[in-house]
Amino acid sequence: MESPRNSRKLRVVMFPWFAISHGTQFLHLSNKLAQNGHRVTFLLPQKAQLKLEPLNQHQDLVRFSSITVPQVDGLPSGAETASDVPVQLHRSLYTAFDQTRDQIQPLLIDLKPDIVFFDFAPWIPAITRPLNIKAIYYVATGVAGLGLRLTPARRISKGVTIEELMHPPPGYPSLRVVPEEAFQALFLAEDLGSGMSFYDRITTSLRECDAIATRTYHELEGKYGDYLGEQYGKPVLYSGPVIPQPQVEHLEEKWASWLNMFGPSSVVFCAFGSEIKLTKEKLQEILLGFERSGHPFLVALATPQGCDRIEEAFPHGFGERTQERGLVSGDWVPQSLILKHPSVGCFVTHCGYASMWEALFSDCRILTFPQIADQFMTSRLMVDELRVAVEVKKEGERESFLSKESLSEAIKLVMDKDGEVASRLKTNHAKLKDVIAGEGLQERYMRTFLQNLQSLLVTAKPSHT
Repeated sequence: MESPRNSRKLRVVMFPWFAISHGTQFLHLSNKLAQNGHRVTFLLPQKAQLKLEPLNQHQDLVRFSSITVPQVDGLPSGAETASDVPVQLHRSLYTAFDQTRDQIQPLLIDLKPDIVFFDFAPWIPAITRPLNIKAIYYVATGVAGLGLRLTPARRISKGVTIEELMHPPPGYPSLRVVPEEAFQALFLAEDLGSGMSFYDRITTSLRECDAIATRTYHELEGKYGDYLGEQYGKPVLYSGPVIPQPQVEHLEEKWASWLNMFGPSSVVFCAFGSEIKLTKEKLQEILLGFERSGHPFLVALATPQGCDRIEEAFPHGFGERTQERGLVSGDWVPQSLILKHPSVGCFVTHCGYASMWEALFSDCRILTFPQIADQFMTSRLMVDELRVAVEVKKEGERESFLSKESLSEAIKLVMDKDGEVASRLKTNHAKLKDVIAGEGLQERYMRTFLQNLQSLLVTAKPSHT
């Protein structure tokens, strides 16, 4: 029987960075907390609230409270989330994000939560500490990338070079660094518009928080979580991946009928998420790569900027040539259900963290094509350490260009059922899936996570499982 301390119902506040992807992961955790009877208040802009409300599975326990995004120079009127503005305007959004502090503080005084989960707001602990509220930094992406780029041992500041960033920080576990990762890390030293670099923003948040929470298994990324905890002297709490159950159990007819036309494990499925917008030229190269592969394909990529419909970006004659074996969508698709369809044999992914987990829980062979930030480390984790995926070879400056030839060859490599590479991927993937999909594992992690939250309130040392 649980002790009274461990059975106490918590009052929790969620305050993620103003990006739909971050809010979605915080909401998945909120649903798990509410499933166990804990009450959650979710702070976010109105526009994000409207997009996330359909994912709220416990409306009696998970409540939204709207935040007004202040108008600042450079931020278009009505912009509230990272998907509302191009990357070059994110500096203005960070400025507006920080200016919500005057709204957050009175809300916390009024709500009196036990815990606030946050990520990109380094000023949250300064508010919560005097109120005796615990502030937990929630890592919505993988801890491998966070440990590589955003720890005191890394010390990214103005003047750092790509050559310096190609070397992992002292004590960092085994993953190698790729040139594109090092190049993107340069931008961590730039001012975000609030007088603080992204490196300082995150390292300050981690240094000042009471604990770090991460949505992974210790069996998968434990040494990186341990490294992060050692760097900051903080307890690291593992919630497990908290992947939600699909809201519908069956594919819509338009997807199922098309996939049913093809044999088992014959279709290549590609999706890069809603926030990755490729140029028209890069999209065309990718589509031509799928055409050259000779395999049936289902591609779900965001419509490129400058196009009203994704069909406007098709290479000349592409639609006519591939109409019998290719389907391309510029809209949202039910990714997790598509990956479970028996005709899907390969998943080409950008390595978004949620997509990584969906790939690992599937039976598909995995091709990685990372685009930004943590996705490079997620790819390294799957390719170099877990050995369950192959990364599509890139070319050109900083190895960032994918050619139709390299994509088609990679598809052929992993789809060759008799080939050594495909066989190795299948074996390694099956072994890993047996571990992470073990019966009751996610439930045990969540149970221990909740116990550790309770213990944190009395400053006891947490455990992993």
